[in-house]
Amino acid sequence: MSQDKVTREIIANQLSKEFGIAYSIAYKKIDNILNHWSHKLLSTDLSINSLGSFKIKNKNSRVGRNPKTKEEFEIKSRKVISYKKSNKLKI
Repeated sequence: MSQDKVTREIIANQLSKEFGIAYSIAYKKIDNILNHWSHKLLSTDLSINSLGSFKIKNKNSRVGRNPKTKEEFEIKSRKVISYKKSNKLKI
């Protein structure tokens, strides 16, 4: 897999080739795993061994500025997902 992005389709295609299962079954399994992780992340932190940790953090509201006009505006508070890689993950 030498693409810049890793999509559900790419993972499902690789799984179907590697394990000899139908693409549709592999896609459904990947979709189920990612949906489970998404729902888990809404209620608590998500840690995946050898990959890293995902957390939802609250960003406070702040003042932003248009660089051309110098006009100020409020950037509202929001929630963001932060990621910290595992020490086992070598980059």
